[in-house]
Amino acid sequence: MFRFVAALAAATSCVAIAHAQQVGAESRHISGPLLTLDQAVALAGGSAPAADAAAADVDAANAARRVAGLRPNPALAVEVENFVGTGPYKGVNGADVTASVAIPLELGGKRQARIAVADAATHRARIAQAIAQADIRLQVSEAYIEASAAEVRLAIAADQFRIAGDTARAATIRVQAGRASPLEQERAEVARLTAEAGVEKARRLADAARANLARRIGRPVTGPLDIAVLGGPGSAAMGPPKPTMATGTLALAAADANLGAADAGVRLAQSQRVPDLTVGPGVRRLEATNDVAAVFSVSVPLPLFNNGRAAVDQANAERRRADAQRRVTALEVEQQIGDAQVEAANAAAAARVASGPALSAAMEAARIARIGYREGKFGQLELLDAERTLTDMRSASIEALASYQLAKARLERLTAPAPLEGN
Repeated sequence: MFRFVAALAAATSCVAIAHAQQVGAESRHISGPLLTLDQAVALAGGSAPAADAAAADVDAANAARRVAGLRPNPALAVEVENFVGTGPYKGVNGADVTASVAIPLELGGKRQARIAVADAATHRARIAQAIAQADIRLQVSEAYIEASAAEVRLAIAADQFRIAGDTARAATIRVQAGRASPLEQERAEVARLTAEAGVEKARRLADAARANLARRIGRPVTGPLDIAVLGGPGSAAMGPPKPTMATGTLALAAADANLGAADAGVRLAQSQRVPDLTVGPGVRRLEATNDVAAVFSVSVPLPLFNNGRAAVDQANAERRRADAQRRVTALEVEQQIGDAQVEAANAAAAARVASGPALSAAMEAARIARIGYREGKFGQLELLDAERTLTDMRSASIEALASYQLAKARLERLTAPAPLEGN
């Protein structure tokens, strides 16, 4: 389906794309090193708030994993008995003192279950970070493609303005020589003014597109852009679309991570149903005999009012929801990939039509019409019609190429591979 790209790149608006950077730079005094798409993506990845937020989430998840692996702290208890009473227990001279340590003993695999939940949350945070990076790349790619297309549109508008000026001068010469009516001169002047307004409009749109790109990458865009991203001369051939499968995509990996976290939550809830023990070894000093004796206590909570069953039911319900959401995500991702493939194929077909022999024929027709008009062989209406056709074909070519590249970027975002668990 995409084998035509090599020929397409050679045929598409050859003059406009080949000179777009030079024309745009000369018309707006653009100077500086070339900014490529990969450089723009790297700059955006280092300054995007979404990337910072995702990195913070990963750091928080790693810290939560360390917290989950910690054991409960023991408690030190000191008890004083038999003091401030009556008779021999008046004051504190007859007080018995007991010092003990309460040590919680987790049973039922609670610590391992907590660690599993934290590990699942960490993996989910890494998936979210990969999604944020893929979204940043898509956003920068879209902004870069739009800015590059705007540069080419400006070059086309500037070229049309130059041609309209040449036509206006030729019309003036014809009128002065008495070979044409003053109406032709007025028409040519209207066309020149319209072309001049088109240049100003294209310049403002190009500046706005550059500003949007600058906001994405966090720095001004002062140099030229690599318009080869539009499929111009020297661009790499575009490969076939990827299979319509959700396996391995970021969206499905996120759904799998949610399901894994829900599974870990079920195991944690089940472990919470097992009561923990608290043991308290200690020593007691008996004031009456001035002797010391060991004491040992064991406490177990009685699950009379809360036996943990409701928490298990809640965790199971959340697990079923995560499983259902994963199936929904798989269907949606496959549908989105299929739609993106169709969109890319349609844009490629439109680019083939707009940038193939039709564009070459329009360019040749306009060239012949200009020569014929200067030599008096063609009328002005024929020239204006040829120029309008060429402008329309050039614009359609750039729009089709930009649409294809945007569709390709969205398809690459949908099929971006997910990071492996533990990486």
